[in-house]
Amino acid sequence: MDATVRPLRIPPEMAIYAEKHDIFHLVQTLVRNVMVDKPEDPIQYLINFLKRDRFDGKFLLLLFISVFCSIDKSLLFLFIFEITFIKKIPKDFWSQLIQQRLSKPDCIRRGWVLEAIPKTQEEALYLQEAGITPDHVVMLEAPDVVLIERSLGQRIDPVTGDVYHVTFMWPESEEVAQRLETPSTLMPADLIAKKLQRFHTEAHALKRTYHSCLKTINADQPHVDVFSQVLNYVRTPRHSASPYTPRILLFGPPGSGKSLQAKLIAQKYGIVNICCGELLKAVSADESHMGELIKPYLESEQQVPSSIVLRILTERLSRMDCTTRGWVLHGFPQDVEQAEELQESNFIPNRVFFLEITDDIAIERVTLRGVDPVTGEWYHSIYKPVPGPEVQARLRFNPRHSEAQLLKRLKEYWNHTADLQAFYPQAVHINADQDPHTVFESLESRLVGRLPKILSNQETFES
Repeated sequence: MDATVRPLRIPPEMAIYAEKHDIFHLVQTLVRNVMVDKPEDPIQYLINFLKRDRFDGKFLLLLFISVFCSIDKSLLFLFIFEITFIKKIPKDFWSQLIQQRLSKPDCIRRGWVLEAIPKTQEEALYLQEAGITPDHVVMLEAPDVVLIERSLGQRIDPVTGDVYHVTFMWPESEEVAQRLETPSTLMPADLIAKKLQRFHTEAHALKRTYHSCLKTINADQPHVDVFSQVLNYVRTPRHSASPYTPRILLFGPPGSGKSLQAKLIAQKYGIVNICCGELLKAVSADESHMGELIKPYLESEQQVPSSIVLRILTERLSRMDCTTRGWVLHGFPQDVEQAEELQESNFIPNRVFFLEITDDIAIERVTLRGVDPVTGEWYHSIYKPVPGPEVQARLRFNPRHSEAQLLKRLKEYWNHTADLQAFYPQAVHINADQDPHTVFESLESRLVGRLPKILSNQETFES
């Protein structure tokens, strides 16, 4: 075959490796840091950068706190996240902070939380000019009346320096309670209100500055709940500009709507819809060597050997359209052995869905449908009745759709489902016993976003 017309196939390993190791983000971050730091020797700079304990050494969580929010921020973030907590850095020392503090090993390795800076949009822009761009920004807010109450109710133990509150955190020891004092720095309510007013004025500008990575959390709730929401936010990967090629597997019993959902997904997102059964029929009809090989199996309604199916399938998945646009596959694999073979061929899905319905619903959907041989239109006794007696008279029913055959297919499906679900532990289970467009919305909501990562506390900031 002429090399100029030969179908171009891209090894699947390339896309999988790039996605697994986030190569696009790696290159993007390297270029960004070179442009921000402007080193004299860029090559040596990049080498040193890649040798760091952590690749992305400038993880930053900016923590905006409404004045007197009375949340033990250092406890929440320093001990649980194991990162460096930096607070109330005077503006005069910003250059030293940027040039020295961020370059220290603890900040590079563990990341850090910065509180009380920036307080204004001007300070935020100053940080941006210095190359400090946060991955996550959290703003804790509460009603002014709550914040004033928290501030006025503070009490301090002069012996230990511990801070208590007359309403929220009163000491259990009577001895400690008797020696509590009002903090000398406590301001009257009118001054607190003025400070809060200034905060709200600047808060709007800060929200606009960090709108792409900002999360506002209600701080008028228990500390544990506040922390849980912050943790959930920083664990969820931000939207990535990395090229994303969908590789989707759809599982489900007969009648669950796999073909329809695959069609809807392919139409909306321009990816390749591959039904394994239809692919085998197409190959059988093209009179190729592989087509002649599988034709006897199809004509006798026998199962095509997995090794042959895999050869046909991998050839199709490695074509340019599947590699560049992505694919949605249904009808294969049907058991764990086939799933393992598909994975060993480096065709690894990044989204797996199980469409779930009961056997009774499957029987109702499948056994009551027939096709008009004249128009090719499918009808259903309940969901899409035939338009008249003439069409009803010529309606044809597939023998494979009889209840006896369907029960056999359902039993075979359920025999392998548990093992397949264990093989794909991150698969999403969708209730398919609802309107098809509702099912599609459920699928779509899990297609467009990045999957959250399950991380230990120590790994939290590496996402």
